[in-house]
Amino acid sequence: MKVAYLALLLILFGSCTQTQKTAPEKETVSHDSCQTELCNPVITTILERRSIRKYKPIPVEKDKLELIVKCGLNAPSGMNKQPWEVRVVDSQDYIDGLTEIFKKENPKMAEDPNFKNMFRNAPALIFVASPKDGSGQLDCGLLGENMMLAAWSLGLGSCCQGGPIAFMKSSEAAKPYVEKLQISDDYQLLYVIGIGYADESPEAKPRDMNKAMFIN
Repeated sequence: MKVAYLALLLILFGSCTQTQKTAPEKETVSHDSCQTELCNPVITTILERRSIRKYKPIPVEKDKLELIVKCGLNAPSGMNKQPWEVRVVDSQDYIDGLTEIFKKENPKMAEDPNFKNMFRNAPALIFVASPKDGSGQLDCGLLGENMMLAAWSLGLGSCCQGGPIAFMKSSEAAKPYVEKLQISDDYQLLYVIGIGYADESPEAKPRDMNKAMFIN
């Protein structure tokens, strides 16, 4: 009886040992072997973001626009002055109406069969204004970058544009559309960011890393 009991123990022990030997080892990734852009979602978003100039005719969800703006408003600013005013427009009536004025004053642009609106066909817009005295432009740049990165992380493309702002400031017919944005008297439009679902996948433009130097 004792011999049979010992034999059973040996069989069970051997089976356990065999199982431990054949079990696959867990794969571990060391910090040194991990490429930063593949391990850090923030860095991945920064390196993969592209300026998008072709958009699908799909509206952008309001909750996504709200989150994008929230990320922008959390940008740093000197003395926490937050010298910006942000206006979100996803009204097709606004975009189409302003575009019609643009087409009348720039008829050659309207000849392009792919031309739908003056904001690279983006279905949603985020206007940013800064103080007229020139202060706050650096802070507004940080605000805009935050929003474009947030948009990309949410599966949306974006493009920062200055041309439409120049037109809106110079065109008498466009003034009612500027007034609708309700920008404070001591502020002026600085740029607009087109937001939408990308209809293109542009390659990264080359970057000159020699522009950066370490000084000893």
